[in-house]
Amino acid sequence: MAESLLSIGLEVATLHVLGIIAACHAIMNTRTSQGAVAWAVALVSVPYLTLIPYLFLGRSRFAGYVDEHRFNSARARARTEADVNQSQLTVAARRDAATEPALRRFLALDRLMGRRFLAGNQVGLLENGRETFDAIFEAIDQARRYVLVQFFIVRDDSLGRELHRRLLARAAAGVKVHFLYDGIGSHALARRYVESLRAGGVQIHAFSVRRVSNRFQLNFRNHRKIVVVDGQVAFVGGHNVGEDYLGGNPRLSPWRDTHIRLAGPIVAQIQRTFSEDWYWVTQTLPELAMPEEAPGDMTCLAIASGPADHQETGSLFMTQAIQAARRRIWLTSPYFVPDSAVQSALRLAVLRGVDVRVLLPCRPDHFTVYQASLFHTYEAVRAGVRIYRYQPGFLHQKVMLIDDDTVAVGSANLDNRSFRLNFELSVLTVSPEFAAQAQAMLLADFALAKEVGPGEWETVPLLPRVVMHVARLFAPVL
Repeated sequence: MAESLLSIGLEVATLHVLGIIAACHAIMNTRTSQGAVAWAVALVSVPYLTLIPYLFLGRSRFAGYVDEHRFNSARARARTEADVNQSQLTVAARRDAATEPALRRFLALDRLMGRRFLAGNQVGLLENGRETFDAIFEAIDQARRYVLVQFFIVRDDSLGRELHRRLLARAAAGVKVHFLYDGIGSHALARRYVESLRAGGVQIHAFSVRRVSNRFQLNFRNHRKIVVVDGQVAFVGGHNVGEDYLGGNPRLSPWRDTHIRLAGPIVAQIQRTFSEDWYWVTQTLPELAMPEEAPGDMTCLAIASGPADHQETGSLFMTQAIQAARRRIWLTSPYFVPDSAVQSALRLAVLRGVDVRVLLPCRPDHFTVYQASLFHTYEAVRAGVRIYRYQPGFLHQKVMLIDDDTVAVGSANLDNRSFRLNFELSVLTVSPEFAAQAQAMLLADFALAKEVGPGEWETVPLLPRVVMHVARLFAPVL
């Protein structure tokens, strides 16, 4: 009996020692003070509950880009190619008088990204999964030189197999096909799917933050969704590859999501983002073509963010976008777990008299994230933010409308994971005509939503309130 108690005591003591060591690691490596405090307290007090989650979720500093010299050389080469393209397309570098006032509001983004706003683009809205993948498949079928494909989730279902078939057909026709998928997001992807593509001439790789795969590392995922064909047309947005995104999951159907189709000089910035990810995985660069013409009159900037950035690009982008709003800022996201900077920006916008609206889903796909989102929803409503819950099905789109001239569409959610832990890509467009299209789309979405009332929090029972408060403690890793 005494030996048994001694053994249990030693095990508990060992766990607490490991918890203290992990807490020190969290203090030294967690990017935000809130996250460091949360992990440190939990690891010291209840290590038997938090040590294993910390292995999966704890690291919030990205140490993957260890070969900085080679990576920066690749980035410099990609940037040079984009700059050559800009000099060839003089219309792309010209700032139109009609959009100049809007561009001045976003000057900080120009500098933050180290990229110029480019004019001469054409952008089209794709408002559902079928419309999105019909457009993507049509573009792939017309590819003559190369196809770049990158998704967070790829499933071996009917949609995934349709993409598989079309990529093999292009590879067989001599088109170079480069395919990146996230190793964790697509963890269920069958090996036969990957190997059959590789055998058919498709260059396909899983994105991982380390050269050697680490199954314990769930942070730093590549959440970008990119398709580029021949350097002339690109697709960016919220859809992944799976029947879920066509409404195939009865629990979440109908699925509401948005993608955009782009042509013009902005394609160079998008494929440059892909080339940096490709270089990290393969140590090679794809041979890229530059856009040959400026087919439209829209001004755009690609916002590529990730944990390797010198600054917290995702959070700074969102904060600046909200601060730039003078009349309205409408946001849609499946998750609403904003950091303190974004929370403050939203509240200040309300105080400036800006029409601040956020559209969220009414159905959860991840319990903890949904409960944390509910907590922040009620907090925001009390501050004057108007929040709506989309009723028909699950809302997954990531769209932002600023005033009457600016729209952003991409992969980034309103949470710390997208702000700091994931690689994301959004495209900011400055065009009153495109903003009017986005406004019409969002008004239709708001018409199918129910607004959260200011007194709703008072009707929530005690136990659900406790659950929400506990869930929001995990905000640094949600």
